[in-house]
Amino acid sequence: MTQYARISEALRALVFEPDPGVGLSQVLDRYYAPDYTHRSDGKTLNRDEFTQMVEGIRSQVAGGTVTVLDELRDGSSYAERHVFHITLKNGVAQHREVAIFGSFAEDGRFRNLSETGFDIDPDQTR
Repeated sequence: MTQYARISEALRALVFEPDPGVGLSQVLDRYYAPDYTHRSDGKTLNRDEFTQMVEGIRSQVAGGTVTVLDELRDGSSYAERHVFHITLKNGVAQHREVAIFGSFAEDGRFRNLSETGFDIDPDQTR
């Protein structure tokens, strides 16, 4: 039976709780197909561009949490809504709600994801 990726697990492994003994490329390979594309607020990134984006985010984040509000998989289709609270290394805090729609590759990794989000109050989780 195919195990399907979850964005909350990917975010924890990539940004919020990275295992120092596991390289970024290994984590990306666990959750994202080789032909993965990422669309965020109208801009589409290929896998290499997405990797560079994640590297940049990782270098700035001191810690954070993700809370899944809704998540649905139907065949190869995926939808999820979450909130995250992060603290950057410069002390700035960010709080956002994000909605994601996408699809899975045959092996259960993400093939493409499109996301959009907005800032929320720090105490808001729904």
